[in-house]
Amino acid sequence: MIMRTEHDFLGNLEVPDDVYYGVQTMRAIENFHITGQKLDPDFIVALAQVKKAAALANMDTGRLPHDIGDLLVKAADEIIAGEHIDQFPVDPIQGGAGTSVNMNMNEVLCNRALELRGEAKGRYDIISPNNHANMAQSTNDSFPTGIKVCLAAKGLVFLAALEHLASELEKKSEEYRDILKMGRTHLQDAVPITLGQEMGAYASAVRRSMGRIQFVLDNLHTINMGGTAVGTGLNAEPAYIEAVAKRLSEITGESYTTAHNIIDATNNTDAFADFSSALKNAALVLIKLANDFRLMASGPRCGLNELRLPMRQPGSSIMPGKVNPVIAEVLDQACYQVIAGDLAVTFGVENGQFELNVMEPVMAFNMFNSLNYITRAVNTFVDKLLIGLEPNVEQCQKWLDKSVGIVTALLPHIGYEKSAELAREAYTTGKPIREIILDRGILSKEKLEHILSPRQMTHPGIA
Repeated sequence: MIMRTEHDFLGNLEVPDDVYYGVQTMRAIENFHITGQKLDPDFIVALAQVKKAAALANMDTGRLPHDIGDLLVKAADEIIAGEHIDQFPVDPIQGGAGTSVNMNMNEVLCNRALELRGEAKGRYDIISPNNHANMAQSTNDSFPTGIKVCLAAKGLVFLAALEHLASELEKKSEEYRDILKMGRTHLQDAVPITLGQEMGAYASAVRRSMGRIQFVLDNLHTINMGGTAVGTGLNAEPAYIEAVAKRLSEITGESYTTAHNIIDATNNTDAFADFSSALKNAALVLIKLANDFRLMASGPRCGLNELRLPMRQPGSSIMPGKVNPVIAEVLDQACYQVIAGDLAVTFGVENGQFELNVMEPVMAFNMFNSLNYITRAVNTFVDKLLIGLEPNVEQCQKWLDKSVGIVTALLPHIGYEKSAELAREAYTTGKPIREIILDRGILSKEKLEHILSPRQMTHPGIA
């Protein structure tokens, strides 16, 4: 292997000559063997967008020569297009508040720019990772800004998945609007509800989660670029600070603004806590939904059996014919990971000191993973379960006929005492409420059918 020698203030280090990263990336590779994973490709693209915005802004102010800046921009564009992703080998969880990630990007940009110029890699006297790629920047502003850009992009993909889920639930709500079934509280029989109403309630909860996600995404569009080391703007010109937010907005198609108090935006990471919490809330909503589907599909012979889930795979290595609700189960498990990730983000946010929170790498790692997991799980749930879902209308009616809970609908017509008496008799004899009422002649068949009709029992105020 052909090697080149690079140096930093700790000394010389050999680097394979066929890679674009350099000495500081090599030190990170040596120091951090934590997750066994690499940086999220979406984050690499997002950080390249930040670096491109910085290079353009520095050229706007006249500080960065165009013969260097244009090459850095071209190198950044290649990364944004998905090239050179394999040149980012550092572990996502690392000490140094993301310095290794920032320098990995700076080195790749510079060495690719040098190559485009016809120079040898490592000629940092010509194009420097610190002096040029990192001009008017610090890890402490470029790294968290990259996180925000990545979260904004991934967040939109997650919102699209939730929209897919909510829309399909709303379709089911309309399709199942006349399917009456037994409602349950405390896992016990309650009063009737339609399957369509249940689906509509799930859709409503999903859309509420979407609102929370959108709200926190909007807050992530406030950045601290230009704050450099501690937010004071050391080595960053005021014109640059204004230009870099404008350039980043142009590059991403999203509107980014500079924080009113850049020191605050540099040393506080509560925006990440807000985002992670919104993800956790969405996960809780999805767990409730998935578990209700599992319960309604339980059996099929010895459970509720109100829903028929698409059969996706054999369910047992020993029990022939068993089919399990694996798609609902995997949604649950992905959501558990989101909740675990939120705890890591919470501890990370809590552990900031003075002018910087050095725990941003673990926050980013967990938020990116959570978004990846939950987005894929939601799409899997819709495509492999919800779209092929079928109601078991006969079973829903069977449980209704056996239920004593429908006696509640009789209260306005025969009173509480008479209704309670009927309930006791139904429990004692096992006879359906309908049969007892008709046998006793308490109500006519026509009146009873009207009272116990789906619309009468599930829509308040119907005469």
